[in-house]
Amino acid sequence: MATLRVPPAVPSPQEDCEQLHKAFEGWGTNEKLIISVLAHRNAAQRKAIRDAYQATYGKDLLESLLHETHGDFEKIVLLWTLEPSERDALLANEAATKWHPANRVLIEIACARSSQDLFTVRCAYHKQYKRSLEEDVAAHTKADFRKLLLPLVSAYRYEGEEVNMHLAKSEAKLLHDKISDKAYSDEEVIRVLTTRSKPQLIATFNQYNNEFGNPINKDLKSDPKDDYLAALRAVVRLICCPEKYFEKVIRLSLNKLGTDETALTRIVATRAEVDLKLIKEVYQSRNSVPLENAVKHDTHRHYEDMLLALLGSDQN
Repeated sequence: MATLRVPPAVPSPQEDCEQLHKAFEGWGTNEKLIISVLAHRNAAQRKAIRDAYQATYGKDLLESLLHETHGDFEKIVLLWTLEPSERDALLANEAATKWHPANRVLIEIACARSSQDLFTVRCAYHKQYKRSLEEDVAAHTKADFRKLLLPLVSAYRYEGEEVNMHLAKSEAKLLHDKISDKAYSDEEVIRVLTTRSKPQLIATFNQYNNEFGNPINKDLKSDPKDDYLAALRAVVRLICCPEKYFEKVIRLSLNKLGTDETALTRIVATRAEVDLKLIKEVYQSRNSVPLENAVKHDTHRHYEDMLLALLGSDQN
């Protein structure tokens, strides 16, 4: 008779916070113990651990992690320990207040989250920074980027699957006409991209390709060095196939002369509980090598261990 395998019980939040406190004691920090706990807990479990840690030791777990960890390992552990909305609020604040035209983080947050998730991020932003995300985006971005980014971060798209094919056809023509005239920042272009539901936009982009013979992103590549056009292409790609967008960010972060740890950390931490498994599949198909192997080649020590734990964890 076959023996049923019973999965090991997950320790209680109290047990986990005691293990973390043990990792901080003494002269050195036990990074492996930190990884063994935090990298294998989902968002709800991590929040429960933080609550238990605060109640038991009278301080936020994040403060202890900030004091006890360093460098790239510190950054990924802190990002991972934050609640998803807090994490996105932090990333959005950095992107908005230190904004530059090549930064795509605000577009990632606006286009790769659900409407409810984006609303929760805006609430977390209010709480953390005593300002609105929209206020900071408006204050720090300029010209065409402000016209695009402000409605993007303000959006509350319809989440249903219904698609109006007549509308898709008419708006595909509208987009094609504007792009043909190089009116890339026209109010109608921005209105369509920032207000329509994702299924509606996908139908519009498919209609664009069928009707005019080119994918919309190919027609938005008239000047590959134009950061605003690159921003529009990012919007389209994140709505249509976010896993391909994120795979490219990871690939570029690993294929440079020096690893772009900021981008690698951001994508792994924000997608581990969403679609990292799919991103890994796209990466292997595109590069003929497992993402884990590329990470091992380009990263080191505890930072590498944390990345690999998240890449291989059952959270994704």
